Amino acid sequence: MTQSMRFFLSIVLATASLASASFLNTAGAATAEDLNVDSRQALQTLYKARPVAEKISHDAKAILVFPKIIKAGLVFGGSYGEGELLMGKKVEDYYNSVTGSWGLQAGAQSYGYVVFLMTDKAVNYLRETKGWEIGVGPTVVVVDEGVAKNLSSSTLKDDAYAFIFDQQGLMAGVSIEGTKISRIKR
Repeated sequence: MTQSMRFFLSIVLATASLASASFLNTAGAATAEDLNVDSRQALQTLYKARPVAEKISHDAKAILVFPKIIKAGLVFGGSYGEGELLMGKKVEDYYNSVTGSWGLQAGAQSYGYVVFLMTDKAVNYLRETKGWEIGVGPTVVVVDEGVAKNLSSSTLKDDAYAFIFDQQGLMAGVSIEGTKISRIKR
């Protein structure tokens, strides 16, 4: 191995170590009260950026809010964050969001996401399972700009709609496919 390859590898490993430390230390809220505040602020951020999300919220049976997810990876990666389930304005329960991945990836980023649960089926599935893996169970539509243009209260036919927002960092793209959402104690 050449000296330049060793140098590059050491930089990549150092970056991954720092990203992992950040990942482990900042993805979870300190207390339930902190998470409540962060979730309310995240919803306001989403509603300002994507007004259609606020319209959908009026028809939702429940709203699952993950204000800050931290994602880091170097070939193998993962993401983690904590959130809450809102029924109306009341916090029903607390959840975490965990994703593992592998492949061509390097870097770290943070983002938030909100899932609007539109049916009793989706709410009950979340409550009754020991962990909901996005892509298995109720249908979740990730809303991007194209999908958002065609959404109205008469076109909301799926079980859940997810919005990803406030992306920051050095990784390209975000997907919640394969994410596992599990109830936690707070």
